[in-house]
Amino acid sequence: MRLSHQYRLRPTAQQQVQMEQWLELLRRQYNHRLAERFNWWEQNRCDVNACPLICHLPEPKDKPTYYVQATDLPNSKTLFPEYKQVYSQVLQDCVKRVEKTYDRWIKGDSNGNRSGKPRFKGKGRYRSFTFSQIKNQNCINGKFIKLPKIGNVKLILHRPLPDGFKIKTATITRKIDGWYLNLSLEDASVPIITPDAPTMDNTIGIDVGLKSFLVTSTGESVEIPQYYRKAEKRLKRLQRQLSKKKKGSKRRVKAIKRLAKAHLKVANQRKDFHYKTANHLLTQGHVAHEDLNIKGLAKSKLAKSVNDAGWGQFLQILSFKAAKAGLMTIPVNPNGTTQACSGCGETVPKTIADRWHSCPHCGLELDRDHNAAINIKQRAVGHPVQALGGDRVVEPEKREACAVS
Repeated sequence: MRLSHQYRLRPTAQQQVQMEQWLELLRRQYNHRLAERFNWWEQNRCDVNACPLICHLPEPKDKPTYYVQATDLPNSKTLFPEYKQVYSQVLQDCVKRVEKTYDRWIKGDSNGNRSGKPRFKGKGRYRSFTFSQIKNQNCINGKFIKLPKIGNVKLILHRPLPDGFKIKTATITRKIDGWYLNLSLEDASVPIITPDAPTMDNTIGIDVGLKSFLVTSTGESVEIPQYYRKAEKRLKRLQRQLSKKKKGSKRRVKAIKRLAKAHLKVANQRKDFHYKTANHLLTQGHVAHEDLNIKGLAKSKLAKSVNDAGWGQFLQILSFKAAKAGLMTIPVNPNGTTQACSGCGETVPKTIADRWHSCPHCGLELDRDHNAAINIKQRAVGHPVQALGGDRVVEPEKREACAVS
């Protein structure tokens, strides 16, 4: 089993300077290795789709893979002695990040979806480094953690490490409000819990939206907090103050920090809300939700509201918490969940302005989002009402049972 814990660090002034230097050196190394891959790509690709029978093809150069670039790291230390102060595994992780982002652009992920072309990291854009192996499992002594070549760094241990778990990786992240430590923990002895099959009794459906954050199949509604909308006035004022500052001045740096802290507060509030909502839902069993195209919705006219709701982050947190609790999150096809009647399965056309579901076939009356949540739940468990439609007639007893469920 794999867990991740985050702790706040309180490094000394000297340790902060050292970690800042590491980040800058890693940023340069990242850009250099990425440039090597771009150069190889430009020199070895061919835009011509046909060649004559007799032609000369130059010998292709060696592809700068992870192992080739990692083997070249000692040469970098020879040419630039300042890289000797950086831990070797941290440099190797930097090369691994280059390979990962480059492969996503060239090959794509497991589904064949490719990312955009990687960009070079500007100054201050490289914000974290990772120790891929922590050899000493007793590296945390009291309020301090021992990191290679950095020493003992004070941390706020607000929760103890679970018994039996070993530290696999440690990532140091710089945020606008300080430094943080992310520990990846693993315990192979913990068995993987096999979740029970979803049924009408142990599953709930949720319908996310912008009027309410979500509505469950039981009729419970969770209001959307709109943290960004509430902080928008202050953010605009801070952005205006920043635009008036002279580039390169100390006052501009202070204005950037004020604006970044305001954005970080909004992000933390939203994340805290997502975690609490996910924990509340999982107390009721498996959770079924629509398999939405959130990236497409984030490019529409509702982009600000969609990003403020943060559905993607919420579903990711919900999936992680469900796996940890031995439950499932079940994505279903969103097509027709709003138009179909949850009582009889007939299609009841609605516009976006219609917020109430009134079925002329079975007489079911309930909120539009509540009806959609029930449909999502029924699709997740394979309820027979989803197969109804057309001229099929539903018996009154079954109709009442479907409406209650």
